[in-house]
Amino acid sequence: MTPRKIVLLGSTGSVGTQALDVIRQHRDRYRVIALAAGRNNELLVQQAEEFGVAPGLARATADDPATLAELAAHPDADVVLNAVVGFAGLPATLAALEHGKRLALANKESLIAGGPVVAKARARGGGEIVPVDSEHSAVYQALRAGAPSEVRKIVLTASGGPFRGRTRAELAHVTVADALAHPTWTMGAKITVDSSTLMNKGLEVIEARELFGVGFDRIEVVVHPQSIVHGMVEFIDGATIAQLSLPDMRLPIGLALGAPARLDQAFGPIDWSSLGTLTFETPDLEAFPCLGLAYEAGRAGGDAPAVLSGANEVAVAAFLDGAVPWVAIPDVVHEVLQFGTGNVDQVSDVLEADRVARRRAREAVRRRSAA
Repeated sequence: MTPRKIVLLGSTGSVGTQALDVIRQHRDRYRVIALAAGRNNELLVQQAEEFGVAPGLARATADDPATLAELAAHPDADVVLNAVVGFAGLPATLAALEHGKRLALANKESLIAGGPVVAKARARGGGEIVPVDSEHSAVYQALRAGAPSEVRKIVLTASGGPFRGRTRAELAHVTVADALAHPTWTMGAKITVDSSTLMNKGLEVIEARELFGVGFDRIEVVVHPQSIVHGMVEFIDGATIAQLSLPDMRLPIGLALGAPARLDQAFGPIDWSSLGTLTFETPDLEAFPCLGLAYEAGRAGGDAPAVLSGANEVAVAAFLDGAVPWVAIPDVVHEVLQFGTGNVDQVSDVLEADRVARRRAREAVRRRSAA
C-alpha cells in the first residue's frame, strides 16, 4: 500500500496534534509532507523532525492565508487536513478543492462564511470534503444507510457545554475559566467558548446544510450531555441511524484521512455493560441565543453566515481578553447581524463581509467595554 500524503494545517492545535497521533500509529498508511502552525514554532520544529518534513514545508504561518493556500495546493498532497482556527482557513479550503484534493475539514468557519464560494471551488476542481467534526462525521457515516432522497431529518447533538441548565440571569457573571471547563471534550479556547454559548452547534447547523444539502427545517439540534451519540439521520421509513462512541476526536480524524476505509484501531469504543443512561433535551434558546442566531443567519443566506462567523470571532476574543462578559457574545453578534444581507459570489465578497462584520463587532465591543 502506498501511503497517502498528508498536508496538515494547524498542526500544533488540538485537532492537529491528535491527527499526528493517528498518523504516528499508522505510518504504513500515511506520510506527512507539509505542516503549518500558528505561533508554536518550537512544537512545529519537533513535529517536522519526527515526521521527516522538509524545512521549507514546515511553516510557522501565524495564520497567513497565502502560505496556507500554497501548502494546501501542494502537487503531491492526497489529503489536506485543515485544522486552522477561524476565518483564516478559507483560502486553504478553496485551494485544496480547486486542486482536486480530499479536504479533511475541521475549520468550520471557512465553509460557513464562504459556502457558495466553496461550492464553486469544489465543482471547478473536483475536490471532496470529508468532515472532521465529530457530529458531521457521525452524519457522514449514518448517511451510508440510505439514499439522499430517503433522508427525512438530520439530528446534531450538543453536549450543552459547562453551562447546561443555567438561566440567562445565572450566566451573567460566569468567568473565562468557567467557560473553558468543558465537561467532555478537550479543545482550543475559541471553540470551547463557542460550545459554551451553543454557537458552535449553530455553526455546525450551517455547515451541515452546506455539506449534506438538507434544508434548515430538516436539521435539528438536541442536547445530549453524555456526548456518546454524535449525530443521527432519520429516514423516511421512520428508521434512525446513529453513530455512537466515547468522545475521542481521533475516530473522525482517522476516518476523514482514510474514508471510505476505517482504521484497524479503535478510538472511543463503548463498554455497553457500564454505559448507563443516555438523555436528550431541547436546547434553551433564551439562555443560549447564539443557536437561534445561527439558524437566522443560515436562512437569510448571502453574506449573513460570514457576518455571523466574523462577529462571533471578535466577540469571543473580547470575552477571552476580559473586555466583555460572556452574555455579551450573542448581543454583539445580534447587533452586527441587523445590518442586512449582501450577496456572496466570489472570495472578495466573503472577505468584505468578514471585514465589515469585524469592524462593527469591535465597535459594539468598545461600547460595552466603556459602559
